[in-house]
Amino acid sequence: MPDQLDYSLLDQPQILRFIFYPRADWTPPPRGASDHLVPVAQGVSISCRFYPASAGSPCILYFHGNGEVACDYDGIAPLYNLEGISLFVADYRGYGRSGGWPTFADMSADAHPIFHYFVNTVRSLDHTGPLFLMGRSLGAHSTLELASHYSEQLSGLIVESGSANMARLLRFLSSPVDPDRLRRLEEAVAAKVRSITLPLLIIHGELDELIPPSHAYYLFENVGSEAKQLVIIPGAGHNDIMLVGIEQYFLAIREFVFR
Repeated sequence: MPDQLDYSLLDQPQILRFIFYPRADWTPPPRGASDHLVPVAQGVSISCRFYPASAGSPCILYFHGNGEVACDYDGIAPLYNLEGISLFVADYRGYGRSGGWPTFADMSADAHPIFHYFVNTVRSLDHTGPLFLMGRSLGAHSTLELASHYSEQLSGLIVESGSANMARLLRFLSSPVDPDRLRRLEEAVAAKVRSITLPLLIIHGELDELIPPSHAYYLFENVGSEAKQLVIIPGAGHNDIMLVGIEQYFLAIREFVFR
């Protein structure tokens, strides 16, 4: 297991209540899709749903946003499939059919066995296309974690409405934060971001009220990738970005994965 950052500063009850909104919702997979349970710890598995396109299509391991679950993508994944892209959507602990309860440290650690399962599964099903990571909002943290470790197995990284800035979460603390621990965490996260060299696409809403566009600019300016693109969707907020800018959204993704 790759070295993990110390996220104990974030794994405090008052912060976890802000970060995670688990939903134990599940519906049967639609025709053509399949469900998967990925073991991540003793007695704990994470639920995922695979929406395949053709065997040679690009395949995205997708980590969704807060308050969402994998089966919410039953209506969104077909849009990716129409573009010729397969989508493998992962939950977090406590979400969907997953066991356990979410913490920031577990979310980061669980991304690794989920990634290995994803690669083994799509390859065993004879999907030969290039592999990508995509994280929306909260999911950006899982994808940045994986991008810093497995670049040789991946063709690119997409971050939508996400942030690499841990410090913003600490504004919601009701108790004082140890400044030395905060500084060490910020430095460690910044070093991880600089270590990422995968081709990168960032998509962000111009009017995002939850994660302002400044976070997208920060990631764009600080990531180590040489090939990188930032797409700002005019008039879009945090949760309506696809609705407001669907043509620009999928044009950017299509050109990125088929470049």
